[in-house]
Amino acid sequence: MGAPTIHRGFWTRDLRADKHWPLLPFDVPAGCRSIAVDLEFDQASGAVIDLGCDGAHGWRGWSGGARRSYVITPEAATPGYVPGDLEPGEWHVVLGLHRLPASGVEVTVTIRTDVDVELPAKRPDPPVPAKPRPRGLPAGAGLRWVATDLHAHTVHSDGTLTVAELAAEAVAAGLDALAVTDHNTVSHHAELAQVGRKYGIALIPGQEVTTEFGHANAFGDIGWVDFREPAANWVKAVRERGGLLSINHPLAGDCAWRHPLPEHPPLVEVWHSSWAAREWGGPVAWWQAWGTAATPIGGSDWHGPDEGVRLGAPTTWVAVDAHARNADELVPAVLEGLRAGRTAVSADRTGPVLLPMDGKVIALDAPGTLVVGPEATHKVRFDRDTFDPPGAHGHALCDHNGTVLSLAGTPH
Repeated sequence: MGAPTIHRGFWTRDLRADKHWPLLPFDVPAGCRSIAVDLEFDQASGAVIDLGCDGAHGWRGWSGGARRSYVITPEAATPGYVPGDLEPGEWHVVLGLHRLPASGVEVTVTIRTDVDVELPAKRPDPPVPAKPRPRGLPAGAGLRWVATDLHAHTVHSDGTLTVAELAAEAVAAGLDALAVTDHNTVSHHAELAQVGRKYGIALIPGQEVTTEFGHANAFGDIGWVDFREPAANWVKAVRERGGLLSINHPLAGDCAWRHPLPEHPPLVEVWHSSWAAREWGGPVAWWQAWGTAATPIGGSDWHGPDEGVRLGAPTTWVAVDAHARNADELVPAVLEGLRAGRTAVSADRTGPVLLPMDGKVIALDAPGTLVVGPEATHKVRFDRDTFDPPGAHGHALCDHNGTVLSLAGTPH
């Protein structure tokens, strides 16, 4: 064990403008047993400083502003970081200067290598809960609809539950599939398949590519996407690796979408849990302006049971191969359904829903509402009502006050 590497600096807003993600180097010797990093700054100053790690052979994890320390060993790591061989060479602590006070802030980072470390004990997995009765929705030949939430977090970023605890919550909420989309890391991917089998739910690998100018979910087991690159590179990388990219909560406060994109990704999280006043038509208007050929999805952005957000609110319904039943089969089936644009989004798993099917749209459990399309509006008269609208894209189910109840994708 050698002397620790210590980096001290005074960061100001002017420096932040030039170097948003500073790299602080340190050397890892051959045969190293551990890396331990500690970040110190005056939190009362209002500063928000993110924390991550870039190894000699690639990215090793990110905890953003959720933690001020991490440990990486060959066998285990702090959630958000990838365990494995500690390859010798130059590594970097990565800082994210998210917010700095006008007066600046003093920052100290201490790195210790090859020291004795202790990681917290793994929390026991909760029991597998009973699942509510599935909702049978009419689907096209060879397909069935599965209830999905496409945006959730765990302790691998700023969530409060482990992957297993999150899976149990999702099953109890009646979901068939859940995308686990921790911020700027893929450390959670290693747990998803096994946990999904245990709890009988398809846990879809995801990463929320997170910057202050907008967030995007990268779906699929496609490796890490570098959030420090221009957003156009995210689109290209995800497409070339066989994944799917979605722009998240494009009108959500200080993380609304502001990245320029010459190529639009295939998915858009039109409906996010922050859309509380659904008579406000902003998200639908954004979708229409962006291009309603983009497949609409929804996500709760669930972080924990005490956040005031429900898993599956909204629910994204995905039409999948009817033969895909177990968790292992459902993960690729859901991704294929998303790729094909076979989606509908409702306020929750039991609410009124507008389903695209065989070139038509079907309104369920919504008598007295309106199907609003780009070219015409139709009155819904029955519990199940079918329409053959002239417009191909961009249909919504609304009540007479303009409150959005459901959105329909367009299969292609």
